[in-house]
Amino acid sequence: MLNKTEYDKVSKQYFKTLDQYVPVVDRVHGGSHPEFHKVRELYTDIVDLSKGPEAQKAGLSDVFYKLRKITSDYTVPDDVCESYEAVYKMLEELDLACRNSY
Repeated sequence: MLNKTEYDKVSKQYFKTLDQYVPVVDRVHGGSHPEFHKVRELYTDIVDLSKGPEAQKAGLSDVFYKLRKITSDYTVPDDVCESYEAVYKMLEELDLACRNSY
């Protein structure tokens, strides 16, 4: 059986902070880093899928795959703030927890 509790634990830990950070980072850095607009959209998808039934959560893998592609495996640009970096770190940890769970 898969360890779903790992992803649930990490998502519960990070969603509140990400809900605050993602829109701010998008507003502040979206002009110079337009890829972050897509990161924001994918984060919304992650939250929606995470709230759904177990069968729906299987789709998280696809969303995290797209996120890895867009972010070049969560590579933080040189010209961004600590909040941007924190968002990528939290998303990467969610991704790893998802891969270990689903």
